Amino acid sequence: MAPLTAAPGLLEHAISYALASADQATPQHLPLATPCEAWDLRTLLLHVTDSLAVLTDAMRTTHIALVPPPAPEPTANADPVACLRRRARHLLGACATSTDERLVAIADRELTTTMVTAAGAIEIAVHGWDISATCGTPRPIPPGLAAALLPLAPLLIPRATRSGLFAAPVPVPESADPTDRLIAFLGRQPHPAGST
Repeated sequence: MAPLTAAPGLLEHAISYALASADQATPQHLPLATPCEAWDLRTLLLHVTDSLAVLTDAMRTTHIALVPPPAPEPTANADPVACLRRRARHLLGACATSTDERLVAIADRELTTTMVTAAGAIEIAVHGWDISATCGTPRPIPPGLAAALLPLAPLLIPRATRSGLFAAPVPVPESADPTDRLIAFLGRQPHPAGST
């Protein structure tokens, strides 16, 4: 299991993977349904952008608001991939300047910045998979990244608190690779090899 101290590197790897997945998105893909129930690709890209903004605020202010602040750029007609790239740059910059372990307040709870970073890496990686699956060219989460995130996922997304965040885990064979096991844990149906 990757130690939580590896979380900043995992987040950077997850962002790189998600951005490469988003490179496949064209305007024709934006209205397509995604593995995230009731979301089209535009909505998913904007959700990931919002998640990056929340993570950036957590790194800079050590506080996560339960209701995110309004986005500074208009999103109705904005290019969602460009918005995602801009937010990713902001988050990577915030992580580079936030090297000390601190507590991040979320309502009446606190998590360390390392735990927030690891949770962010899981969310960004799985949504990168969602994006590529929606675009019709599924790209597996890089094996090393998936293998490092897989044992962290049950710790950061326990059964008691996952309702409303992720669908129930999907059963997969024990021989499934780390990508399929991670996305199945997060309620996605892995694609059979060679399918789109």
